[in-house]
Amino acid sequence: MSGVKIIKIAPEDDGIRLNRWFLREYPSLTLGRLQKLLRTKQIKVDGKKAETATRLIAGQELRLPPLDEQKAQPKEDVLKQHDIDYILSMVIYKDNNIIVLNKPSGLAVQGGTGTTRHIDGLLEALKFEKAEKPKLVHRIDKDTSGILLLARNRKFADILTKAFREHTLQKTYLALVRGCPDAFEGVIKAPLEKVGERMEIVADGQKALTEYKVLDNAGKKYALVEAKPLTGRTHQIRVHLESIRTPILGDSKYFGRERFRLSEVADKLYLHAYKLDLSAIYNKNFVIKADLPRHFADACRFLGLEIEK
Repeated sequence: MSGVKIIKIAPEDDGIRLNRWFLREYPSLTLGRLQKLLRTKQIKVDGKKAETATRLIAGQELRLPPLDEQKAQPKEDVLKQHDIDYILSMVIYKDNNIIVLNKPSGLAVQGGTGTTRHIDGLLEALKFEKAEKPKLVHRIDKDTSGILLLARNRKFADILTKAFREHTLQKTYLALVRGCPDAFEGVIKAPLEKVGERMEIVADGQKALTEYKVLDNAGKKYALVEAKPLTGRTHQIRVHLESIRTPILGDSKYFGRERFRLSEVADKLYLHAYKLDLSAIYNKNFVIKADLPRHFADACRFLGLEIEK
């Protein structure tokens, strides 16, 4: 048949369901039309009849009848150059499977009510040599700066999503807090539950553990704290540090107007996703660090605090 195409399944599409592949490549092709083409054997995988739920394997050959009229029209590049430059400036690591960003404070990861500029909307600029844009596999708060990990193919998206869900990737945050913990290191064990618009410590809430260590302090007034969440609850570090009477500077939700008392530094949240240990994924020692944003580094200098002494 004239116009028949033979497409080899790419490595990054290994395991994808056939109907999902068509939804991405031919979004205007209806499910009913796809099912008819499969039923009449006009679409085949390695020469054999296939179903919508058939999972494709890298290297297989997919036979397609003429579908050019169903192919999605190329999208116009809606990103402005300054947006492209902005997201590219955040890239601190890239290989064939992942991209790591150092996200600035104040930029949301995904859109929402009143949020028009966010990481998800800028991912088209991070395709590089790939056909698809990278995928979000976790989130950090809009006002938290630091490491954000992206997957460049479906296989790694699944691997990383599972790793975050099972907490096999060690995340380390830096927080600039008001006050100094009585114990310079320890584990905060306080179950959390959402109450209204806030996360609160509730006796029968979800288990939440945060390991912390004071890296430096300015007497009892301020401290630079390293925090490692051992569970993944919303706003966990923010609530836990507030619970030991050392709230994070700039945190209006869990600190209130106290955040404005240090007028010499920027009015931003001083919580930074500093390190991510990917050793379990790469089967070797592999830790990525993200430099402190300017407002955080300036505040540490003003207070005479150092990450490493």
